[in-house]
Amino acid sequence: MKRPLPRPFLKWAGGKTQLLDALMARMPAAFRAYHEPFLGGGALFFALHRAGRLTRAFLSDSNAELIDAYIAIRDHAEEVIALLAGYPHDRDFYYALRAQDPWRLSLPERAARMIYLNKTGYNGLYRVNRRGQFNVPFGRYKSPRYLDPDNLRAVARALQTADIRHQPFEGALEAAGTGDFVYFDPPYAPLSRTAHFTAYQAGGFGPEDQARLRDVCLALSDAGVQVMVSNSDVDLIRGLYARPPFRIHRVEARRNINSKASARGKIGELIITNY
Repeated sequence: MKRPLPRPFLKWAGGKTQLLDALMARMPAAFRAYHEPFLGGGALFFALHRAGRLTRAFLSDSNAELIDAYIAIRDHAEEVIALLAGYPHDRDFYYALRAQDPWRLSLPERAARMIYLNKTGYNGLYRVNRRGQFNVPFGRYKSPRYLDPDNLRAVARALQTADIRHQPFEGALEAAGTGDFVYFDPPYAPLSRTAHFTAYQAGGFGPEDQARLRDVCLALSDAGVQVMVSNSDVDLIRGLYARPPFRIHRVEARRNINSKASARGKIGELIITNY
């Protein structure tokens, strides 16, 4: 039996596929528009689409290349599919494609490059260096599925009614209104002092950013917007959301995308809501 479509077309660190049941169980009973300011792999967006719970969606992320991939699939899916169909699973081709400047490519070419590197790179990592350059080595896959026409077409259909923007998470303050629902899935706070967030976006996401996110959630709450936040179960996050209107729920989720095998497996996470 085929898996239901659409589903995420990229592997993404912190992706919510393993946490979907817990998230869906804690969704508000009703909402007007859906907002996801840390889009990443978009697992919750696609799950809500499959469940028929979306009428309008606002999707955004601070990663410009990621946002362009979504826009390319929404508007040029067949071109992206044709490009991927011509890409061989080959080490030399991987490094040649990785060396290309994505900003000198067309929108479909940029999206196809990102999907190919994401699906064939080591352990499904998306990682950039301080200059914003993708630097993941070639992976050890026998038959990576970087070409998935059925899903890409389903993703394109799901995105037709979505407003997709490259912007920081604070953009939700302007876009969301009373009765809307905003899901924040930021880069997680590190579990220890020596565990730092891997650079999936140049610049990282530190404690001051987590505090700014909490302040945005407070402002949205005052505006009558329903908010859900996922993050790691650490003192920093518990302290930021310790007071009303927030409610903290602890869940366990499996994490598979990590450069260290010891960091994979079930870990405690938090789902925070203001309802």
